[in-house]
This record gives sequence, structure tokens and C-alpha cells, in this order.
Amino acid sequence: MQDTSTSRHQPLDSAAIEQIAAEEQVDPSLLAERVRDGSVVITGGSGRSRPMGIGKGLRTKVNTNLGTSPDASCLETELRKLRVAIDAGTDSVMDLSLGGDLHEIRGAIREACDVPLGTVPLYEVTVEAPDRFGSIAETPASFFLEAVERHCADGVDFVTLHCGVTKMSLERLWREGRTTGIVSRGGSIIAHWVELTGGENPLYERYDEVLDILRRHGVAISIGDGLRPGAGADASDRAQVAETIIIGELVDRAREAGVPAFVEGPGHMPLDQIAANVILQKRLCHDAPFYVLGPLVTDIAPGYDHITGAIGGALCAAAGADFLCDVTPAEHLALPTEQDIMDGVIASRIAAHAADLVKGVPGAADWDRRMSAARKALDWDQMAALALNPEKVRAAREAAGTPEHQACSMCGRFCSMKVPLFSGRPDACG
Repeated sequence: MQDTSTSRHQPLDSAAIEQIAAEEQVDPSLLAERVRDGSVVITGGSGRSRPMGIGKGLRTKVNTNLGTSPDASCLETELRKLRVAIDAGTDSVMDLSLGGDLHEIRGAIREACDVPLGTVPLYEVTVEAPDRFGSIAETPASFFLEAVERHCADGVDFVTLHCGVTKMSLERLWREGRTTGIVSRGGSIIAHWVELTGGENPLYERYDEVLDILRRHGVAISIGDGLRPGAGADASDRAQVAETIIIGELVDRAREAGVPAFVEGPGHMPLDQIAANVILQKRLCHDAPFYVLGPLVTDIAPGYDHITGAIGGALCAAAGADFLCDVTPAEHLALPTEQDIMDGVIASRIAAHAADLVKGVPGAADWDRRMSAARKALDWDQMAALALNPEKVRAAREAAGTPEHQACSMCGRFCSMKVPLFSGRPDACG
């Protein structure tokens, strides 16, 4: 692995390190070293939310996206979704609001959110630019930085900034062509501004100023993959790789500036390319924590993309990704409902845990062993307590009308756990 000593200026919060080390069952001094070299990022804490560690040797984390749209901007609905996501066990939340009073919405979500909160300041740029300047083409570069400052001042824990969408990476995209073009909203905003003005991406050209804002507010940067593939046919193309090379250089600069940095990765990708992409990203970005949307392993399952995303997420995390952004059944179709949020979080948590079993993350295998022991004992209370969604377990049992001490209604008295096998060897079954 490439030398990452440039990250020696990363700030250390000893209280957060002690708390995370205890929760993750890792040595605090080892965790501190990984924070210093940038292979672990800590975001949250400082009174805003509980701290979260992302990266090498830690449990794979799950993020939930929510927020208003131009067509549906009910704050109370989004706050209910926030509570559903937190109750379902999400590790962090991103407010991607595009409709209504964005400052008010962000403030209300921040107030109600006790997990790390992320945002995308570029969305506010594109919403406000027409009223402020007439069009995105007339929007000055300084306004992009003003949006970053506002979000940081509002107490968010991390921001996604599409700094790698540059004239050079866009040239690679235009030359090669794509099935779906640019599918990242942030990436499309930057590309549109660059095309209309002829200028360089302000978040790239003025990156040092961006880092200064983040450092002053204690906010981490999630370097967005604005040119991520939005179709399996576009995966691993020159535009994606060109942007990743730039992102890797931006990771180094963030570390030098003392700003914790993690990196976003592809959204759609065939199964056979996932492991190679993780290796490439980790190499080019000097072992920065890797945050992926899915990835979705096929494009034919609208309505079930929480499943396609969980399949890709499990493979990606098992190969070394650190942070999964959940995908809901509403992906590509509509603004997610509360049930969609629940289904997306649970699917991603399944993927994350499946990967943690492969990674040897402390406590992961023990969780499975305890569930297996409860099944053997037909201890339904314990099974529910250990389940990712205890209420679903209890509801299924109640709907079946099965007494608590009995087997499930599928097998009934023929339950394999109750058949008296090995009667002459009482210890043979464990």
C-alpha cells in the first residue's frame, strides 16, 4: 500500500476514539493510528451526534438517504422517515432535500438526528441559483463555496462534494460515450456549469479554500463520484477511472490539510467487476474509506433495487468497501416511503453484516452463533431480540398463531430441531 504519511495532521478526538474502540472491540491505539494515516475516518461527535468510525478493521456502516423533492416537500414526512431509518439501525443519514425551505428542513433534521448527518451543498446551489442569478450559467464560483460554508455552519457532520468532475474527466466521458451519461445529480450540476461557462469546477479549482472551510467547522469530506456509472454497461469506463485518479490526489490534499476524507464509489456494476474496482479504488486513493451506493448488479429490477443493491453491497464490502449507502425499492421510481426506507436500511444492514463475517470484524460471527443457538433451543424471544428487525419476527409468529414454545407453522411437529435423532448419542447434535 502507498505511503500515507501525509495524513499526520489529521485531528484526533481521544474521547471519540475511546468510545468507538469500545463499541467496535478494537485496540484504541491501533484505531488512533488508522485515523492518523487516513484509513479510518471519524465523523460525528462534538455534541452534534454520536461519533461514527468508517474504515479499516471496523464494522461496515450503512447510510440512509432521505429528503424532500420539488414535487413532495413535506418536512413532517421526512422526519418520520428519519425516525424509521434510525429505529431500523442506520449508522448515518444524508439529507438530499431539493424542495421547500432547505435551510429550515436541514435544521429540523439536524435537531432530530442523533447519528452523523451528511448533505450535498451543490443541491442548494442549483435550487437557489435561478432566483439569485437568473441561471446556473450566471452563478459565480464563489456561490458554490458559500453553500459549503452554510451547510457546515448548520452543524452537518460530513458533506459530499463532487470535486473530481473536472474538464479533464469530463473530456474522457464525452470521448468515450455512455449508455446513461451522468447519473449523479451533483455531477450533472458541475458538468452543466463547466459546459456553459467554460470554467473549471469551482470545487476543484478552489479546493484549498473548500478544505479550509471544512477544517474550521470540523466537517469531513465525502468526495463524490460525480461520474459514477448509472448502468452496468458503463461500469469501469475511462471517465470513472479518470475521476477516481483525481479523487485520489484530492484525498492526499485533504489529509495534508487535516480534513478527514472518504471516497464515494460506483452505483451500477456487474458482479465480476466489483472486487477489482475496490482494489483499484483503495490503491489510487491510498486506502481511504470507500463508500458505495449499492452497487446495483443488474439494471432490470426496478421495485426490487434494495435487493440488487444488497447483493452488490455484500460483495463490495467483502472485498474491502467500508460504508454502504442503502438503496430502497423506490430507487429509479419515486420518492421513498417510510416502508421503503425500512426495507432499504434492513437490506443494506444484511449486506454489511454478511461482509463483516468475511472480514472477521469483531463480534460479527458471535452474533450469528447466538442466533443459531436460539434457533436450536426454539427460543423465539431470543431470536427476535437478535434479529435485525425484531418486530417482523414477532409479527410473523403472531400471524401464524403458533404458541411461543412450539416450532414454526411451516414444519410444526416435524421440526428438525425436535426430531429425536441420535437417541443413543444425546450430545451428538451439540
